[in-house]
Amino acid sequence: MPRDEWWDWHGNNIHLDTFRNANAKVKVVMLHGVGTNGRQISMIMGGPLYKLSNHEIETICIDMPTYGLTQVNQKTPITYNDWIQVGSDYIDHELARDNRPIFIYGLSAGGMETYDVAAKNGKVRGIIGMTFLDQRNQDVQYTTTRNWFMGHITTPMLPGFVSLGLGRMKVRMSTASKMSALCNNPEAQAAFMRDKTSAANSSSLAFLNSYMHHNLIVEATDFDVCPILLTQPAEDRWTPYRLSQHHLEQVKKVPVEVKMLRHGGHYPVEPTALDDLHSAALAFINKYAAKEMNA
Repeated sequence: MPRDEWWDWHGNNIHLDTFRNANAKVKVVMLHGVGTNGRQISMIMGGPLYKLSNHEIETICIDMPTYGLTQVNQKTPITYNDWIQVGSDYIDHELARDNRPIFIYGLSAGGMETYDVAAKNGKVRGIIGMTFLDQRNQDVQYTTTRNWFMGHITTPMLPGFVSLGLGRMKVRMSTASKMSALCNNPEAQAAFMRDKTSAANSSSLAFLNSYMHHNLIVEATDFDVCPILLTQPAEDRWTPYRLSQHHLEQVKKVPVEVKMLRHGGHYPVEPTALDDLHSAALAFINKYAAKEMNA
């Protein structure tokens, strides 16, 4: 089981699931998407990576504001830009503790968040994402929203709703997105859909607008911070491989690797998919951490 920790971010009490080892050589900060939380990431990635590396990799899973156990105290609605700032500031927080190399892992929307956090922060050694979704691309937008109406009608109207002062209004994420495709295991999917700290969570129109109309911190053609690994579930019914291809094909200045996770759903619980995820992540981290430390 992970250790619970808390970190103050501008008055918000950010909850962390951690597997600590002061002698570990590398840290991995882990980010969830809009249908999961830190504990659910610790189950499939944080804990296993810590164990499989013989505790040589320290992992920290962040509950982003409005998800998991994090306590939001600010008066203005949380936005996706806040999530990016949380990730960047937390990396600085860890680097202030020591100078061990830091990688970032992100599941679902957390994948592109790793990209934005790395672009903003500039101090990470590598990013591992389950998806890299640029919502400015219409294929991405139409495929990831719940249905034709949400993709073609509601999403373009979000800026207008916010400008009319409706930013605080909340919508269930299962109404806005294709949450029904989160997990291919029926029992796990049912558990997710009962959990108001993850898949059954509601988000403000301000958050949805900031996410669906987000401009990348750095365009793909200019990204030069660190190598990228896409770990794509092979049977992802929500975000198929082509959606990440739209973005990654434009990245030219850093190495980009792709690993398909056999039989894996969007949130992978399948043993073959998890084996592939862990082995690919370990190889990627060992490759680039060693390269940087020996440079």
